Amino acid sequence: MKILVLGGTGAMGTHLLNLLGNTDNEIVVTSRIKRQSSKNIKYLVGNAKDDVLLKEILQEHWDVIIDFMLYTTREFTERVKFFLDFASQYIFLSSARVYADSKEPIKETSPRLLDTSMDEEFLSTDEYSLAKARQENILKSTGKRNWTIIRPYITYSSQRLQLGVMEKESWLYRALNHRTIVFSKDINSRLTTMTYGLNVAKGIVSIIGNYDALGEIFHITSDKSLRWSDVLEIYLNGLEEYLGFRPKVMLDNINNLHTSHLAEYQTKYDRLFDRSFDNSKISKYVNIEDFLTAEEGLKKCLEEFLKRPIFKSIDWRAEALRDRKTKDFTNLVEIRGIKQKIKYLLYRLFIK
Repeated sequence: MKILVLGGTGAMGTHLLNLLGNTDNEIVVTSRIKRQSSKNIKYLVGNAKDDVLLKEILQEHWDVIIDFMLYTTREFTERVKFFLDFASQYIFLSSARVYADSKEPIKETSPRLLDTSMDEEFLSTDEYSLAKARQENILKSTGKRNWTIIRPYITYSSQRLQLGVMEKESWLYRALNHRTIVFSKDINSRLTTMTYGLNVAKGIVSIIGNYDALGEIFHITSDKSLRWSDVLEIYLNGLEEYLGFRPKVMLDNINNLHTSHLAEYQTKYDRLFDRSFDNSKISKYVNIEDFLTAEEGLKKCLEEFLKRPIFKSIDWRAEALRDRKTKDFTNLVEIRGIKQKIKYLLYRLFIK
């Protein structure tokens, strides 16, 4: 098969390409940075949201297009026809964040936020969970069925280790620099589901080219939930083994946390929900009993990251506000650039 992967270099995509690299399929992957092509995988440098590049790629028909790109609803509306016209199967990566709160394990037919929320301010936005749900609706309204919707939920890898709404740059970076981790006591008590990127990739591979999966929706998640306090404990145990001491943690009120980490809707309409999933639908295609548990996977990925820790840019305003709360003070040598040093000092000492 000829398979086109749009933006497949993240927590799920990297594992997916490793799996596809061991097949006889012809794989083409778009990437913003130059990467070495190998075996049956060819990388095309460019932004897959660029119309010129996209039209060039879609001059030929693809057996499967797997789309990891993030679109606004308007952007997706303008492109969806091309995807469906030039692919026998278009696999759209949505998100299990589309689901509303549920007291029962979530199924693919469970209510979505877009359909049930009464929050007019929230509904007036194109926030991630709403955008994904609207884009699902657009696919369904095309009159075609050569699409498959995948809804993963909080996927992790050695390069993506989340704690609540925080990426590793907002909590792990602090721990490795001997500063107190600031987390939400409200989120800490909630149930969540975290899924290893490799497990999601296995689920995607199982439905590639599968006629029965056309016009269907699948969430691919772990079927075991744990509390965020359990996730934090896994991280702390791994860090204690690595550092020789246990990092300090401050559990703060969710409203105070928003001053240093702006993720209001993600918090309110996801992380403060208790999340558990019924995986019976995807289990017809892939053996979910082989999925790595969160306990095993998070420990493994943390250990891999610590062998070669690489962080993206640090938000020094947020770090300053956290330091003010915990009474920590970052050595200015650690902060690159005079403007970032000034920003840190202003928010650490003066601006509330």
